[in-house]
Amino acid sequence: MDNNNYTIKSIPADDRPQEKLLKYGANNLSNSELIAVILRTGSKDENVVMLAQRILNEDGRGLRNIADGTADKFKSFKGINDVKASQLMALAELSKRISTLKLEKIKISSPGDAAMFLMEEMRYYKKEYFKIILLDTKNNIKKISEISVGSLNSSIVHPREVFSEAVANSAASVILVHNHPSGESEPSREDISLTNRLNECGKILGIKILDHIIIGDGVFYSFKEEGLL
Repeated sequence: MDNNNYTIKSIPADDRPQEKLLKYGANNLSNSELIAVILRTGSKDENVVMLAQRILNEDGRGLRNIADGTADKFKSFKGINDVKASQLMALAELSKRISTLKLEKIKISSPGDAAMFLMEEMRYYKKEYFKIILLDTKNNIKKISEISVGSLNSSIVHPREVFSEAVANSAASVILVHNHPSGESEPSREDISLTNRLNECGKILGIKILDHIIIGDGVFYSFKEEGLL
């Protein structure tokens, strides 16, 4: 078989990822094309777009394969070496860091605002993370703090850790956020019990718990919206 059929040159010039990005803008590229721009080259068996598509299509997980990929996982794909694995890991980490920029200018006006702000980061976690969004008197984000990281199905949260962060940062109120690695967002009995406990502690300290958001895979549960806070 002629390997030239698999090179990037086999793609019409206007459809090549880098040229397409420069001509039409990044928002006009597919996920696989954007990843192809990062990777730059494919292998003798497939062009870089095909390689990117294969990574995204693995187990039907799409961008989750990039978000929580490890060096070993990336290198398990034929055509991905140490350099390409490093590029993909750097891409995932930069995406997470960019999502937390300029927190002081972000105002939380609804449960959906809080959920969407952390959704793309937390929906891919393989362990249960518990975080708090610290707000000022106008509901602007002051800081997001990670309180605990648990096993696949649980995290350990102590009120003193939640409220010591709130006090140290002079937060007027707090939004609790944690993820369910299962992808489901319905609260467990433990989630409800913890929320009630933290809410009572907040009342004593004068720091209001505005909501508890549970992040699933593209879905969320708001204790406030459901009348539990």
